[in-house]
Amino acid sequence: MSKRMIAAIAKVEKNKIYSLDEAIQLVKDTSTVKFDASVEIHVHTGIDVKKSDQQIRATVALPHGTGKTKKVAAFVNADKRKEAEEAGADVLYGEEDIAIIKETGKFDFEVAVATPDMMPKLAVIARILGPRGLMPSPKTNTVTEKVGDAIRALKKGTITFKTDDTANVHTVVGKVSFTNEQLKENTQTFMEALRRAKPASTKGIFLKTITLTASMGPGIKLAL
Repeated sequence: MSKRMIAAIAKVEKNKIYSLDEAIQLVKDTSTVKFDASVEIHVHTGIDVKKSDQQIRATVALPHGTGKTKKVAAFVNADKRKEAEEAGADVLYGEEDIAIIKETGKFDFEVAVATPDMMPKLAVIARILGPRGLMPSPKTNTVTEKVGDAIRALKKGTITFKTDDTANVHTVVGKVSFTNEQLKENTQTFMEALRRAKPASTKGIFLKTITLTASMGPGIKLAL
């Protein structure tokens, strides 16, 4: 462990739960890397991961984006290509491209949108995209006839979040270079969306712990 990391950890009281304002300032004070680090939020939820109806997968538009633009792919037929391209899609895929992905397992995007008519055709590569969380889904507004709107939303800072197999949700809410107020608004917006996404069948405490951190920085416990 580097001296800078040791010094950063020393600034955080191990058992203290910080207010959002305090946590954001500490995140900035304890960022030890030389690049503009991402600010991440990690939430441990009380869902039962064994129950399919308690899985969380939703989207939220962060008011100030994440500080990073994702590479967006659009799975569309010829009549939607122009709309997708003008909205800012980085990659356009048709049926022939789906066949190539199926054969090679290779693709070049970080998030995808698709029109409803393309979803049956995407089924053949679901085993490739699904485990990476890249299959378009109506739950995340990435299966729609309005592909242009969906692409623009993703470019502006709409993120998808979901629970993993340990009932945790992890996502980026900005960069260390953001102002404290921008990080606060992004974090509050995400937390509101997560609360709205609470599965109806979840029992007991839904939000158990919340931690805010900079990339490679120490975790800071956040008040619920």
